[in-house]
Amino acid sequence: MARAAGRLVGRLMPKAKRAAKDWSPAAEHSRQFVKHVVPAAIKPVHALWHEILGFVFLAFAGLGAYRIWRRQDQMPPMQMAIVLVFVIVMAGYGIASVMKARKISRS
Repeated sequence: MARAAGRLVGRLMPKAKRAAKDWSPAAEHSRQFVKHVVPAAIKPVHALWHEILGFVFLAFAGLGAYRIWRRQDQMPPMQMAIVLVFVIVMAGYGIASVMKARKISRS
């Protein structure tokens, strides 16, 4: 069994080396294509990701602000403080994310 496998590998190895040499220019062109095209395609996706995250954070901040506005008389002071901190943090992350998206899209 091992002898037959050795003969098979001995016959196929020169063909495999020749095939590798034949495909080498195509592989090089593919590598150059990916090197130049992928960064240009990822940049808008990266900016879009930050825009979506910014929207989500700002939406959370808006929901918290709406809760404060609608129930400010019914909320205990500690809950009001927690929701206010939540709104400030979410708004900060949302604004920072949108600004980062603008910076990415301009570069």
